[in-house]
Amino acid sequence: MDQVNGSVVTEFVLLGLAHSLEMQFFLFLFFSLFYVGIILGNLFIVFTIIFDSHLHFPMYILLANLSLIDLGLSSTTVPRMVFDLFSDCKIISFHNCMIQIFFIHVMGGTEMVLLIAMAYDRYTAICKPLHYLTIMNPKVCMLLVVVAWIIGVIHAVSQFVFVINLPFCGPNNVGSFYCDFPRVIKLACMDTYKLEFVVTANSGFISMGTFFFLIASYIFILVTVKKHSSEDLSKAFFTLSAHITVVVLFFAPCMFLYVWPFPTKSLDNFFSIVDFVVTPVLNPAIYTLRNRDMKVAMRRLIRQVVSSREMI
Repeated sequence: MDQVNGSVVTEFVLLGLAHSLEMQFFLFLFFSLFYVGIILGNLFIVFTIIFDSHLHFPMYILLANLSLIDLGLSSTTVPRMVFDLFSDCKIISFHNCMIQIFFIHVMGGTEMVLLIAMAYDRYTAICKPLHYLTIMNPKVCMLLVVVAWIIGVIHAVSQFVFVINLPFCGPNNVGSFYCDFPRVIKLACMDTYKLEFVVTANSGFISMGTFFFLIASYIFILVTVKKHSSEDLSKAFFTLSAHITVVVLFFAPCMFLYVWPFPTKSLDNFFSIVDFVVTPVLNPAIYTLRNRDMKVAMRRLIRQVVSSREMI
């Protein structure tokens, strides 16, 4: 097979997550159930927001996009993880590995920016409620979504163009159950110290900077609200707690995977599973169980579906 970069490696070997049959069956059930939950939970949020006119507000439009990104991010790795559990030869082609890396970072970069947009939306709603609909009008909301996707693509391409042209002549064991920039770069037949630093700066330091910026913005919102009323502070904290939980769940694994200087396979696998499996299934629960409007809208949608079936 001819490679884009002329390297002799045409495929990579992925790491198995389990060796015993019992653990393989356990992980198969775990990943399968969680992936079904990811699909149903996130699509249910998207359809509820689309079909319920009461939710056609910036906050929920951003939430629908977050659900689509979570579904996309999970789909880049989980189906492959399930398929490889019972496979003796866990092989991924060079092209499929590059495609997986690209989409992981497109989705990850987009979600990063989208979480910033959601923080700005909450700042406007809590600190400037009288001007909320003027500041966060539909055009601004759609612009934020488009910018998030553009930055996500730029984030992925800025690293991908370097990796795709690296020479790979062996070994080809990725050392993980999925392909990603830090692991694939180490397999190149050249000194990649500078490139590894670029990847760390692009993915790791940006993740860390964004995380602390978001936490600081939430603290600023709470401090601003506290100056007016302690009662408003408790309401604001309840509103922001869901966003803070999502931010911690998303960024904590990212910072470990790209910045932590002493990685181990077990911890890498654990935090990767949190990012690809656990967080995408928890986000719908976090945003629906703590949001009265979403719960009411979902009940309304379920009643409409049930009534339409009864008419048939």
